[in-house]
Amino acid sequence: MGTTQSTEVQSTPTSNLELEKPWRKFDWGQKKELKDKLENFSPSHPDVKDIKILVAGQIGAGKSSFINSVDSTFLGRISSRALVNSTASDHSFTQNLKGFTVRSGKKTLPFIFKDIMGLEPPILAGSQTEDIINSVFGHVKDGYKFNQEQALTYKDKHYTCDPELSDQAFCLVYIIDANVVQYTDDRLIDKLKIIRQRISAKGIPQVVIMTKVDEACPLVQKDLRKLYTSKKIKEKMELCSAKVGVPLTNIFPLKNYHNEIDTEDDIDVLILKALEQIVHLADDRLEDNESY
Repeated sequence: MGTTQSTEVQSTPTSNLELEKPWRKFDWGQKKELKDKLENFSPSHPDVKDIKILVAGQIGAGKSSFINSVDSTFLGRISSRALVNSTASDHSFTQNLKGFTVRSGKKTLPFIFKDIMGLEPPILAGSQTEDIINSVFGHVKDGYKFNQEQALTYKDKHYTCDPELSDQAFCLVYIIDANVVQYTDDRLIDKLKIIRQRISAKGIPQVVIMTKVDEACPLVQKDLRKLYTSKKIKEKMELCSAKVGVPLTNIFPLKNYHNEIDTEDDIDVLILKALEQIVHLADDRLEDNESY
């Protein structure tokens, strides 16, 4: 698939791919402002020191790469703490639930990304779905090795029956590859709908990060700042919203760090804007916790 996508990007003429005006207003010069805001952020609830954010996604969509890219943005250098599989595979490289802090210099910021096993087309659909839902609600301890054949139960040592508020995730971030959004297996979409229904009942917000936008559109590949004038990216976002059920306001197209050896401002600002929305949504839910 990689070769086909690359050929498509190189051969498609760009003249018919660009809109006259951006379809989403975006300030490319707000990197420092966003970074400062996030570095000085504090959770609204006194019992919660760190806001937990669960990151889920289809295998190969760039889930662990997104976590590394957030880290890289704050460090000002390329980070690779969340291990990424560089080879094509039908199975998830991430096998255990693990939390990743975000650092800025020597300061640790008050949000933690929880990396979870990649979603696969289900033969045993219930297992992954239940594990993700339990992870959001704080029932799954770090270090738990996911089992495709059976979901975690309350009898397991990695199960927390009565999680603290600080154990729970207050936003689910779903990573989708812009290249393949139109081909996403309907069985995976069904899984997402089940997850959305269950966690929405508890008021947990969901955000979609659409990765690999440079591979999905030749216009964006040449100039990342053409992202919001790209017809192709707009269409892919609208399709994603319709398939997954997440509103366009909560879908953020961006490029993860992949083959770069230095950070770049345009990549950083897209990541920071997405993170700002994720953190605000999570904190709003945390602030509303007493009403649930």
